[in-house]
Amino acid sequence: MEVTESEAEAKEKGAEQESIRESDSNILDVSSDSPREKHISIQRQLADLEKLADLNEAEKKPCPLCPEDKFKACYSHKLHRHLQNLHWKISVEFEGYRMCICHLPCRLVKPNLIGDQTFSKMGAHYHCIICSATITRRTDMIGHINRHVNKGETESRFITAPTAKSSPEVLKESDTDVQVLPNYSTPQKTDSYFNPKMKLNRQLIFCALAVLAEERKPIECLDAFGATGIMGLQWAKHLGSSVKVTINDCNENSVAMIQENCHLNKMKVILNAKEDDTDEAIEDGEESVGTIEVTKMDANVIMHLRSFDFIHLDPFGTSVNYLDSAFRNVRNLGIVSLTSTDISSLYAKAQNVALRHYGCNIVRTEYYKELAARIVIASVARAAARCNKGIEVLLAVALEHFVLVVVRVLRGPSPADDSAKKIKYLIHCQWCEERIFQRESSMVEENPYQQLPCDCYGSMPGKTAVVLGPLWSGALFNTGFLRRMLFEALQYGLEETQPLLKTLVCEAECTTLKQFSIHSSTDENKQEECGVYIKTPDTSAEFYLIHGKRKSNEVIRNTTKRQKCESSAEHPAFYYNIHRHSIKGMNMPKLNKFLSYLSKAGYRVSRTHFDPMGVRTNAPLAQFKAILVKYSTPTYTGGQAEGPVHLNEDLQVGDHVQAAVDGKAGDGEILEDKKSGVTAMVTKDCPTPCAAD
Repeated sequence: MEVTESEAEAKEKGAEQESIRESDSNILDVSSDSPREKHISIQRQLADLEKLADLNEAEKKPCPLCPEDKFKACYSHKLHRHLQNLHWKISVEFEGYRMCICHLPCRLVKPNLIGDQTFSKMGAHYHCIICSATITRRTDMIGHINRHVNKGETESRFITAPTAKSSPEVLKESDTDVQVLPNYSTPQKTDSYFNPKMKLNRQLIFCALAVLAEERKPIECLDAFGATGIMGLQWAKHLGSSVKVTINDCNENSVAMIQENCHLNKMKVILNAKEDDTDEAIEDGEESVGTIEVTKMDANVIMHLRSFDFIHLDPFGTSVNYLDSAFRNVRNLGIVSLTSTDISSLYAKAQNVALRHYGCNIVRTEYYKELAARIVIASVARAAARCNKGIEVLLAVALEHFVLVVVRVLRGPSPADDSAKKIKYLIHCQWCEERIFQRESSMVEENPYQQLPCDCYGSMPGKTAVVLGPLWSGALFNTGFLRRMLFEALQYGLEETQPLLKTLVCEAECTTLKQFSIHSSTDENKQEECGVYIKTPDTSAEFYLIHGKRKSNEVIRNTTKRQKCESSAEHPAFYYNIHRHSIKGMNMPKLNKFLSYLSKAGYRVSRTHFDPMGVRTNAPLAQFKAILVKYSTPTYTGGQAEGPVHLNEDLQVGDHVQAAVDGKAGDGEILEDKKSGVTAMVTKDCPTPCAAD
């Protein structure tokens, strides 16, 4: 019987589809498979694969994953390159194992029919570590493993795999031991997610809690999303009887892991505070360091049922779903901190998600990190205002992988109204990156873009500016609180947090690091914040608060005075990136020198943690660019660059020219000779032209 080529191709496609269906069916039958020995192509290290080939011997050896007709026997150095560059390099990794590509006759592919004979051609493939499927392409193998993970089938059916997975690891952070699973770094594969990169975040929150613990004792604090319980364990271990820690998680496996970690750190566990059900798992010869309450509830439920002085929210993603319940029962002058890890929406990579979660319209700007922090604070202020509470922002940090916001809660409709008034829209020029908060007015403004200091809207055709927001327009830092956080970081030896806190203090005061000092210029003994006296390290008398009540009526009267004094010294909003406004063909000055130039010009200036090359200043963008041009040098000296290149040669003349450009030279005029390229200035006091270039 003769078979046409089209029929042979159809049968080949049918065989391939059948093999894919078999691999998918193997996923469903994982539980029915009996344990078996793993394939030789699945190894943990390259050395284990080389042991199969006996590379130590000096004679020729064949490849253990290739047939002899495909790869002939060779010496050890050539076989080592073959195993490393072919099999190991394009392998698929899963839970510490490598599924290397295999060329052995394990899989029959491409059946061809010629006459009455049928033969099959062997091809390269991968062996699945979970089921018995063999996949040809690497991308298909990755998708096959992802389907296993999505269905919760991450346990290998091999004999050696479960023994390696069952042994947990013990990690140590800030003198606190925590027991985690081997796949702790991937939240999709484990219930007890632990991210070592968030150590800085945990230390900042600990410093904020330590400052609050100095104000009132004892305080009730909640870690709403415990996971492994590392954060609550650090609170209880270092602060001791000053705090009553409650660690909550809605996952049963995470709650069991939290209890084990509490016992590992010699902590007593209270399962239910009302029933006094205490889990005694500490040996008789050991003494308990503290007591921790562990609950298994939804985060919204426990915050609705109980009141706390300190609440920390760290869900996987956005935290807007938990803000209403967090502000419902938080005590007066308490602190709410939240960590948002949905940076794709906050950093304007997914603008539709930001509009859906936060109700904000944003675009990608040079100050996108500070924009993200103000977006989160605006949503926090709206949630607090719905509960007749206001907020005072103590700390706002936006780094590469998270946004941290710490606010103090002020109970009452008046603080709620004051906080709501600080939520405004931002007008952003997309051409020159100039920005300004939109002024509030009872009249309808025909062209709100004219509020921008730049003239791009009038000189450029089309729409050059957009309206962003609503955003938080108030301060992002509280200087007194940051200084006390720095003191706590020095006291507890948190070295990773100290440089960031120093940068935050300088940014809050809008000063350079050279002018930084640990002690502020004001009297520490009379420091007041949020209408309450604060105990500082130099204070002899102690001022503590009763839960939910102020100390005296005199403190309330002094609140408005403090707010008026701090409003004048508030740091400027947003920052400029020095590289974004650089001049083509010019070498910019060093950042520290440029900060000194701005400071000598009479402007407040500081660096910012949002951007390593960012400058926070109250100088307008035109003055910022003018000073940058003035102190820039040409990249080459052979030719003549465009613009005022040699302004820095004569500093005095350059100052006159810059004053004339800014309109501060009175009736002075600038004369330019186009033929010679010389710029000169003529004033009333000096009628003789002075060459500037």
